[in-house]
Amino acid sequence: MAASPQTEKFAVCLRRLKDRSGRGYDRLGKEAGVSGSSLHRYCSGLSVPTDYRVVHSFAKVCGASTEELRELHRLWALADADRDVPAAAAEDVPEPKPEPKPEPKPEPEPKPEPEPDGPAVSAQASPGPDDAVPPETTPDEAEKPWPSRVPQKLSSRFAMLAAVVVVVLVAGFVWMPAEGAPPADDRLLNSAACKSVSMGQHDECVREVQRLLVRAEGRLAVDGDFGPETLRRLTAFQVLAGMPATNVVDGPTKKALYAQKVSMATWSPDRVAKRIREVFVEDPRTAVAIAHCASFLDPLWTLPNTNGSRNWGVFQISDARLRELGGTPLRAFDPEWNIQAAHRLWSVRHDFHDWPSCEAALKNAPKS
Repeated sequence: MAASPQTEKFAVCLRRLKDRSGRGYDRLGKEAGVSGSSLHRYCSGLSVPTDYRVVHSFAKVCGASTEELRELHRLWALADADRDVPAAAAEDVPEPKPEPKPEPKPEPEPKPEPEPDGPAVSAQASPGPDDAVPPETTPDEAEKPWPSRVPQKLSSRFAMLAAVVVVVLVAGFVWMPAEGAPPADDRLLNSAACKSVSMGQHDECVREVQRLLVRAEGRLAVDGDFGPETLRRLTAFQVLAGMPATNVVDGPTKKALYAQKVSMATWSPDRVAKRIREVFVEDPRTAVAIAHCASFLDPLWTLPNTNGSRNWGVFQISDARLRELGGTPLRAFDPEWNIQAAHRLWSVRHDFHDWPSCEAALKNAPKS
């Protein structure tokens, strides 16, 4: 099966880094902590790694710059979202035969009405005193109920008066503002054009989301492109707002963005590095390097995995590790808690075995 355009772009970026390093797949794989055959498949566009940390480790041993790492992550996220899913084979289902319509039954012929018993009343019979006919009413009209015997002029006046009343009432309902009706909502994200805002989208709806995230003190560029950077900030915003991280800008997220009650302000990279050195007194230099490899020292950094799990915060603590440590994504965004939790993981064996990709990349990276 041919690679998708996004997968091919991702593979081209990997091949460029590999060629620039001047090393073979086996050597690069050993240094990055992955098999050489897997790297060959990734660089050939035959498959996409399920965990970005493998890609990050490979790029680091190839000497990728910070900008190249960001671009590589963007391409990986798009390729990962563009995996081919085999469509289920459609079963041949025979079309149902139309049911025969029932033939209409012949209507029964009307039975002749029986003639009344007794002598027929003569048309010339004079009416009795109880059957007196009003002066302006014909004998035929006398057989009708009273409302139908209203004079035609009077009936027309009633009809005109009723029509006027209806017009007045309708006009009142149309022009009278409804009490308690909400004001018209002209905010962009609540318009029909922004019904769905998600990964891969590029338009004014995305630009509006980015502006609102920046207003909440999120660190990202406002370029109208919903890529990995916007997805990370959206995920952090949803977690900080106490909502599920859905990867899309849904109704509750739009409401929270416009409410402006969530702050994404957090520690600077310098403050993060300083605190890591204070906590990891045993090996402060390596600890800072591991954190920089994992998250660029960003307390709100997140990375999604294809199995639905995520890695959170400064040291990218996984969902599984969070459960073991009694933490949550919200707690993982607290840099103090995240650094202390990472030190607890380090203390198990006094090494950085929980970050194998970054550790292998740092140990085998060429010395500058």
